[in-house]
Order: sequence, then structure tokens, then C-alpha cells
Amino acid sequence: MRSITSRRLAVSAVLATSVVLASAVPAFAHVTVQPGTAAQGGYTAIAFRVPDESDTASTTKLEVNLPTDHPVASVATQPLPGWTVAAEKTKLAAPIKTDDGDEITEAVTKITWTADAGTKIAPGQFQEFRVSLGPLPTDTDKVVFKALQTYDDGNVVRWIDESAAGQPEPAHPAPVLTLTKAASEGAADGHQMTATAQAAPAASTSSSDSTARTLGIVGIVVGVIGTALGVLGLRRRSGSQS
Repeated sequence: MRSITSRRLAVSAVLATSVVLASAVPAFAHVTVQPGTAAQGGYTAIAFRVPDESDTASTTKLEVNLPTDHPVASVATQPLPGWTVAAEKTKLAAPIKTDDGDEITEAVTKITWTADAGTKIAPGQFQEFRVSLGPLPTDTDKVVFKALQTYDDGNVVRWIDESAAGQPEPAHPAPVLTLTKAASEGAADGHQMTATAQAAPAASTSSSDSTARTLGIVGIVVGVIGTALGVLGLRRRSGSQS
């Protein structure tokens, strides 16, 4: 009877561990925007973080589509050794008016990074593709970037699904940049990336806090398992002595 009870305790501890770890460790395998927030109307620098999810194939191309319903007038890419980048522009249905009174009639709507010979994102690795853009829209609370990730085995993963409030996250969510209200009128200078300066430390702090919480939970779970196994061992010894 004691042996059965001990086994039940051990099984319960293992099940508890599985549930806690499943809820504590977030999914890092999606293509995401880093940092994930910026101020409306400002300029910022972001990075598209691309992990390689395949066990056997490597990533050799990334295509990012910028929204045409909320176009961005200025888009610049940061050179990345080993990758060739190309930006495609599209004529806008409605011109964008700049702070200087000029009109922008076309905007970048697609950016493609292609790996040079000998370059790739191998399984278990990730790469970041950096872009500077602005001014960001003021009539929406997010910018959705639909991305296509191509592997060297011909497989293409389409990160284009938009998440809906109250619904489970889709299998291949599109990268999203959340836009927040500017601190005050005129606070965002068109030639300064204040949003990035504010968002980057916050993202770093959030990441550190998340890591600390995860490690703390893992430590608690390990302690629970150790206690359960210790009880199991003591009861076995007690049973054998009797």
C-alpha cells in the first residue's frame, strides 16, 4: 500500500512539473519584431528576429512585407555581412504628407534578405535583420509585417496569420510592432529614434525578469520532484526493513 502511495506521489510531481514548465517557458521560435513597441508618429529602429525551426534545413531567405494601408515614408536597412538586401517600392494610392509639406507618392512595401553563398541560419541558430523606419502611423495601434521564411530544402514558412483578441495564438503569427501614444505633442523628433532608446531597455528588463521567473519556477519544480523522490526512497527502505 505504501509503495502504491509513493508511486502516486512521484507521478503527481512529474505531472505538476510538466504543467508548470509548459506554462512558464514561452515560445521563442516565431519570427518577431524586437523591440516589440514604439511610439506613434516617431522614428525607430527594429530588428526582425528569425530563428531556424528545422532540424535538418537552414534558412537562406527572409521576405518582409510592409503594410500598404499604413505606409511608412522612410525605410532604411542596416547592412548585414553575408546577406544581400533588396527593397521594393510601390506607388501609393494616397500620397503621404511629410512635416516639411512634401508629398511621398511611393513607399517601401517589401524587403528581401537573401543569403550569400556559404551563409545561412543553421538549425538551432537565429539571425536579426535590422531596419530603421518612420514616421510611424498615428491612426493605428499596431503595424503588422507579414514575413516569408525560406529554407534551403525548398520549404517556405509563411508568418502571415494575424492574432485575434480572445483567441489562441495562430500557428504562424505575423510579426507585430505595437504602437503606443507619444508622451506629449511634439515629443517625437523626426530625426531622433527616441522610441528605440526607451523601448530597448524595457525589452531587456522584461527579458531578464522573464528569465528570472522561469529559473525560479524550475527551481521550485526540481525541489518538488526531489522531495517526492526522497519520500519514495524512505518508504521503500521502511518497507524493506519491516
